[in-house]
Amino acid sequence: MLLLGAVACKKNGSSPSMSSNVSNAEAADMVAGSISRNSNGVANVSDDATANATVVVSTHVACGTIRSDTISRKSPAGSPVTFSYNLTYNFTVNCSNNVPDNLASSLIYSGSFSGPHISSSNSGSSIFTVTGLLPAATTFVLNGEYKRAGTFQSKIDTTNHGNSNVDIVVTALTVTKSTRTIASGNASISVTGSVPKKGSFSYTGTLVFNGDGTATLTLNGTVYTINLADGTRIRV
Repeated sequence: MLLLGAVACKKNGSSPSMSSNVSNAEAADMVAGSISRNSNGVANVSDDATANATVVVSTHVACGTIRSDTISRKSPAGSPVTFSYNLTYNFTVNCSNNVPDNLASSLIYSGSFSGPHISSSNSGSSIFTVTGLLPAATTFVLNGEYKRAGTFQSKIDTTNHGNSNVDIVVTALTVTKSTRTIASGNASISVTGSVPKKGSFSYTGTLVFNGDGTATLTLNGTVYTINLADGTRIRV
């Protein structure tokens, strides 16, 4: 009877969840920190990549040109979210028929940030391809992947601290050339990690860039709106 009961519970999906030790909201904060400008997220990477793409267009950079940049970023004094990051970029101008076709952007970085709900020390990488280099194009389009790994400390539940990994695969992130703002795009999201004495957690979801300075995150079925400037998230 006990065995049959255990099997029935498993079939009904009542076995322990992989995500029970870190809440959906805490995982959403990890995503928010990985996409917002004030924590060196995807929005920063798109800014840097399109800034270099603008230089390629305006100064007619030669095919095959490789450029490296090292950047240090810190939060302004008194900011509610503090961050400090060191970034190393490599940009390569790729051509088709001797005409610039795309800019390949690769990044490695390390640093930390502390927001209202979570703090993190992390490192990571990104690889993006930027198209739309022809002067007639009104937008840049980015495709690629952004990764972040490190340690975290939840401020919602102080017992939740450990290791985390965020993987964001971006599709057709469109940036308007005239304003250098994100107009649209999509991404798939994976958040994994572990908490000592509590075990592993795993979340998956999707991200839609709305074109108004926000993104809509759907994580394990729960929907949030994330401000790309400051990383705040609101459950919808």
